[in-house]
Amino acid sequence: MSDRLRHFLLVFDHDKGELIQNREFKSPSQALTAYSATERSYTRDQNVEVVLIGADSLATVRRTHANYFPGGGVAASVQKYLVGLGLDG
Repeated sequence: MSDRLRHFLLVFDHDKGELIQNREFKSPSQALTAYSATERSYTRDQNVEVVLIGADSLATVRRTHANYFPGGGVAASVQKYLVGLGLDG
């Protein structure tokens, strides 16, 4: 299974509300090195979140961590619900 595991480094800017970096690694050591360096580079920026996720594919990461991707997360689900009720504004 480890041959199929990939590592995704995501950097999300909460002020901008957008994913500012999305890198994929097959090597765990390269992923960890990149994560550490990226985490250090954003140490003083409280609005930027750096995460390293292991998954079989980017599609899985988009499902499990939808809030980091455009159109994903709770806000998008709530908006679809409100539209369905005719309460979207």
